Amino acid sequence: MFTITSKEKEKDKRSFFERLTGTINLEENDEGAGEERTFPKVTTQRPGAPAGGAPSHGEWLEEEASEGELAVDVYQTDKEIIVQAMVAGVSPDTLNVSVTREMVTIKGRRDPLQQIPSAQYFTRELYWGGFSRTLVLPQEIEPELVEASQKHGLLMLKLPKIDKARVQNIRVKQG
Repeated sequence: MFTITSKEKEKDKRSFFERLTGTINLEENDEGAGEERTFPKVTTQRPGAPAGGAPSHGEWLEEEASEGELAVDVYQTDKEIIVQAMVAGVSPDTLNVSVTREMVTIKGRRDPLQQIPSAQYFTRELYWGGFSRTLVLPQEIEPELVEASQKHGLLMLKLPKIDKARVQNIRVKQG
């Protein structure tokens, strides 16, 4: 255990809070009085926000009206790539899935069943509106053989992989 001498107490007259947090009381600390001090500018920025700083009120509203990004799980089996996405509350008629050999795009819209004034909400966390997601696939697929199904709000896409080892013999005609 150690003890603090009276010299050490005099040397550090800061309060316990000031010592704990590392702050100083500028009114009591006359060191550097009259000197102009500059501090670095501290800014915070949301991920994805423009570099100019915080968006104005109108930009926030515009951003709210934009499409949401659909959360997905993507995994593979020996013969397929599987894409799963929660699309609860989305009618299959408003769900659009398009595929190429290298990409999958899922678009849709989730509309509330009833319109409730914002002032009547205590908590509002569910996403309503348009959404989309485009995925670049890790391997080429057969677009003609893709299967899509929806059960209990879970969209499942089964994307058959192209068999690159398959050999097709071509018969040459004479003529």
